Amino acid sequence: MTTTSETPSPPDPALLATARRGDEDAYRRLVEPYQGELHAHCYRMLGSVHDAEDAFQEALLRAWKGLPSFEGRSSLRSWLYRISTNTSLDVIARRPKRVLPMDYGPDADPHDAPGEPLAESVWVEPYPDEQLGVEDGLASPEATYEQRESVELAFIAALQHLPARQRAVLILRAVLGFSAQEVADALETSVASVNSALQRARKTVDERLPDQSQQATLRALGDERLSEIVEDYTNALQGGDVDAVVAMLTEDASWAMPPVPGWYHGTEAVTAFLTEYPLQERWRHVPIRANGQLAVGCYMWDAERERYVAGVLDVLTLRGEKIAEVTGFLAPWVFQRFGEAEGSMTPAAFRRFGLPDELPA
Repeated sequence: MTTTSETPSPPDPALLATARRGDEDAYRRLVEPYQGELHAHCYRMLGSVHDAEDAFQEALLRAWKGLPSFEGRSSLRSWLYRISTNTSLDVIARRPKRVLPMDYGPDADPHDAPGEPLAESVWVEPYPDEQLGVEDGLASPEATYEQRESVELAFIAALQHLPARQRAVLILRAVLGFSAQEVADALETSVASVNSALQRARKTVDERLPDQSQQATLRALGDERLSEIVEDYTNALQGGDVDAVVAMLTEDASWAMPPVPGWYHGTEAVTAFLTEYPLQERWRHVPIRANGQLAVGCYMWDAERERYVAGVLDVLTLRGEKIAEVTGFLAPWVFQRFGEAEGSMTPAAFRRFGLPDELPA
């Protein structure tokens, strides 16, 4: 889809005036039309739903405190993006960049166990774009990346390789379509610096992206074929049919499981991993979408509770009709035998995707 999304209308002057006088309800109504896109902006900057939520809330607080000094020389939307961008830059300055296992280290030996999860939070996290209202198409006619394309896992991972200000420039210019002057004002720099940073950032990101985005792939396959792919995938896993799973993969497919750093590459390694670990368990699945991609909520049988419990969120990256990557975001409880482990897929995180905590037997 190449249509542009609608930008919220300029705020009602009376509502703005009331909010500037300290009316919290007026402020809530003033910023509500922008909340979804600002949250997605923080996620693109940070690669983490947790960090994005913190930055988003901090940005709203900064905007509330600064609203009396808002002079209207820029649009309210541009002003909110300026605050959200600089808040995200502050977060980036005090924590390590987020990565996927493929960027963290080499692939594992097919006969090695997945390994222990890292205690530190270094992983890109999945994003519930549909629940949070990320639009299809371009954010503006000047944007060059689609909005859902810009939350795909490959794009988010590529962004994390950019220096922080280059990341901000690329998102503001190429994803959101702000002018070079608006970006320069937001970052307190020159238009020439913005243009130079954009050129360098685009080169780095494009070198790391596949030839075709997931959005283009999904459109080419169509809803009916996509439903068949997800159904075949879940049936194969639930049936413990390793041959059926592997038949759906590209020969160079990878399988990763953050917060575990180990990952597997190629059909031989993936087959050995599936046979030894996931397919020894009983599973049920719920199809969803995450990061603008096909995804599946995976529920593992818990004999003690006699329930299927949310354990993994698989995000599928397609190449044509085949699956080129499975990124399975694991819940910490899966690794209780290893002790404490941080992870993004807590029960609350599953609920963000509209998933229940458990499925009955």
